[in-house]
Amino acid sequence: MKNQTKLSGCPFNYDFCPQNDHYLKAHLFGDIFAGNQLSAADRELVTIAALASLKGVAPQLAAHRTGAVNMGNTKEQVDELMAFLSAKGLSQCDNAADANAGAWPKGVPNTAYAQYFIGNSHLARITPKNMGEEEKTVLPLSNVTFEPGCRNNWHIHHGARQILICVAGRGWYQEWGKEPIAFNPGDVIDIPEGVKHWHGARKDSWFQHIATHVAVPNTKPGAEPNEWLEPVSDEVYNQLK
Repeated sequence: MKNQTKLSGCPFNYDFCPQNDHYLKAHLFGDIFAGNQLSAADRELVTIAALASLKGVAPQLAAHRTGAVNMGNTKEQVDELMAFLSAKGLSQCDNAADANAGAWPKGVPNTAYAQYFIGNSHLARITPKNMGEEEKTVLPLSNVTFEPGCRNNWHIHHGARQILICVAGRGWYQEWGKEPIAFNPGDVIDIPEGVKHWHGARKDSWFQHIATHVAVPNTKPGAEPNEWLEPVSDEVYNQLK
């Protein structure tokens, strides 16, 4: 009871299910916490690292991040651990607080294009398993994950149209001179070649989309595939609702 109360911040009594209550207290908070392999503080850090690698455990991860502080770690230590796991591509749960989080991999930090983004994004290449290496270049697919508030600069695709498929979270898409469009799971955006646009996450939500490009015939040779332009300013972005 002492360990359980310290970890959770309040005592738990499962009167509706005494068998479960006995199991948690006797085994988890008794036998396991009584072991001398790890301190209670270190045990919580290990638990967080394990939960961060899994999908569908958002409530447990959130509870143990709080519990880790209750058991003797600082909030800064817990945040540093989560940042390390994210930077190494080991965490699948950075978007655990988002009920729309999907099963697509987050990938690794999108450092190659970071200069064209405000905020942090991640990139996971998607390659069909039944294709050879030469065939994979015919249909390039990527899952791009935007952290809350992250968006790319205004840009134009030359020589190809871009297709975006939202798979998780909530985002925005906007073409130059037009109103922004809310981008939710299942939505598909077909962007014509040569159209100036941007896309990214909402302020309070992670956002994932699959991106691919389809070549457009008879385009001007030698043009850069992506023409990156000015950032989407905070003034413009913060007006979106």
